[in-house]
Amino acid sequence: QVQLDESGGGLVQAGASLRLSCAASGRTFSSYAMGWFRQAPGKEREFVARFRWNIGSTAYADSVKGRFTISGDSAQNTVYLQMNSLKPEDTAVYYCAAASRPSYSYSTDRAYDYWGQGTQVTVSS
Repeated sequence: QVQLDESGGGLVQAGASLRLSCAASGRTFSSYAMGWFRQAPGKEREFVARFRWNIGSTAYADSVKGRFTISGDSAQNTVYLQMNSLKPEDTAVYYCAAASRPSYSYSTDRAYDYWGQGTQVTVSS
């Protein structure tokens, strides 16, 4: 089984920065992509960003484009989400996910097979 361990969440003021980390461990696997999703209270889970290992490409939700940066360290099996200029509307539980099979789109949660437990990000105004 694959485990994804997220860290780096917390409570910050608007305009601050946080960096989330997601480390994959357990059964060896080759993931095609890793992504970040978030779920705010009373809302559905939504795509935030994704990173494709083989070509290093990234994609972002419009709501975070220009403020968030996703990156990966293949040697550490870790993906990061640098979040700058945080806004109160970024408040949510952030989930890391890994896709172990090819997919037409990695911007949907259906593409992912493994999920972390989530880390809370709270941005106060």
